[in-house]
Amino acid sequence: MVSIIVATAQNGIIGDKNALLWHIREDMIHFRTITSGHPVIMGRKTFESIGRPLPKRENVVITRDTNLKIEGCTMAHSLEQAIGLFAAEQEVFIIGGAQIYAQAMALADRIYLTVVKKDYSGDSAFPAIDYSEWNEIEREEFDRGEEFDHPFYFVTLERKR
Repeated sequence: MVSIIVATAQNGIIGDKNALLWHIREDMIHFRTITSGHPVIMGRKTFESIGRPLPKRENVVITRDTNLKIEGCTMAHSLEQAIGLFAAEQEVFIIGGAQIYAQAMALADRIYLTVVKKDYSGDSAFPAIDYSEWNEIEREEFDRGEEFDHPFYFVTLERKR
């Protein structure tokens, strides 16, 4: 099963200059809880922005560079190759960036979406979601975070079959 996990501003922006635009403790805990024990697939730039393999997860980095090796990570040269490393029934998480998300939208079975109810400027955006293709199965709203002053929510979408 292919799942996307992403945090976006309400205008779809996900980052700027290879960096997140906000730090929401609750979202980091949500991300860690959902992805722990599962493979995570990311592009090279996303890996570089994180700076290390994520613990308690098999890390797969997609790169065009066939010579690139990263300790603690499995390398793949396409999204399809990365997904193909795992059994079809195993939930794998696509964690970014924008180019990888765009490729993964047609393949995804589920989207774990955090939406920050504020517009941001940035150079990376999440692809538009055609909500007619998805069922909302869970939602949790927050007026603000413990250390974040804007409202946000978590929503889980499952592809209609």
